[in-house]
Amino acid sequence: MDGLELVRWAAVGPVPVHPVLSQTTRLGLEDLPLKGMPPWLGVDRALAAWAATTRAVPLPTQGGLLVADAGTVLSLTRVTSEGEFAGGQLAAGFGLQLRAMAAGTRDLPAPGALHQLPSELFPHATLAAMQQGAIQSLLGLLLEAQRSCSWPLWICGGDAPLLIDSLRQQGAEVIHAPDLVMEGMVTLVS
Repeated sequence: MDGLELVRWAAVGPVPVHPVLSQTTRLGLEDLPLKGMPPWLGVDRALAAWAATTRAVPLPTQGGLLVADAGTVLSLTRVTSEGEFAGGQLAAGFGLQLRAMAAGTRDLPAPGALHQLPSELFPHATLAAMQQGAIQSLLGLLLEAQRSCSWPLWICGGDAPLLIDSLRQQGAEVIHAPDLVMEGMVTLVS
């Protein structure tokens, strides 16, 4: 690597064989100080949750935090005020919902790149209706979760910008922290 050495790395899913990706430098759940993590928890989800707890100092004394990573899968993780994993929810992310609708039906179109959300709540055009439905399902999940436990919502991930304004317009307490997973890694290795 021309004099550069990879200090630590993390991944979920299949990892290609590469000489730089040594198992001795791979970051795993055992390296994170988040309490009460089940062994099946994705390291990306754990890193985002732990990073939010380090940034939200002091942690809310009542309850804790909700951490949403709005990526391929929207992961929603509860972390108590004691810094302990307290469950969560997983749902198909925006793009995955659109691809699943197109792949699972005969007449729905394959999604293209999204440049902005449809302005109508009930669009006439099929693709816009698919996009609006996918966004509304994610918003509903996040709003209901925050309504149920009244904890601040930290959000990261590639689809977060599609959700933030609508969440705030509907009264959600949202902290956009786009780099939570990376911040968690940096904090652990520094």
